[in-house]
Amino acid sequence: MYLRSDATPDRLSGVLFGIPSGVAGVRATLYLMRDLVRRYRTDLAVRERAAALTQHLPQKSWTREIRALHEYVRDGIRYLKDTNGVEVVQTPVVTMAVKHGDCDDKATLLAALLESIGHPARFVAVGFEPGKYSHVYVESKIGEQWAPLETTSMMSPGMAPLRIVQRMIVKV
Repeated sequence: MYLRSDATPDRLSGVLFGIPSGVAGVRATLYLMRDLVRRYRTDLAVRERAAALTQHLPQKSWTREIRALHEYVRDGIRYLKDTNGVEVVQTPVVTMAVKHGDCDDKATLLAALLESIGHPARFVAVGFEPGKYSHVYVESKIGEQWAPLETTSMMSPGMAPLRIVQRMIVKV
């Protein structure tokens, strides 16, 4: 089973979904994350957080904006594993309120923040052994290149996890 929170910061609630296992389940999860980003990139709380995080930067400092949003999610949102046996994806607003989440929660928040101020985002699910996806991060365009934005370890923009053997990409 799969738990998706449609919560507001003051009322946490969830909706259960049946998600297939394997590659089809990874794809379904990425599409759900994409749909959450599309919904929340226009949310006032998300846009205001992105604006506040980039307010001190010179105008049109696109790379520095991406870096500021990445650092906020990487450093300000604690990595916390999902409930045992249940895949949980929180909305970006919930993740900002509770200040914790796993890789899909942090990726969904970062993508929503990026998209809210005009930076394109896409999700990259990766596997470190054949046939098994186990992690997701965001990429955003810096210039003409898609740059990895890993939020669960102390990596700078442009650095991706090592030893990836497969990737699945879903553009927001």
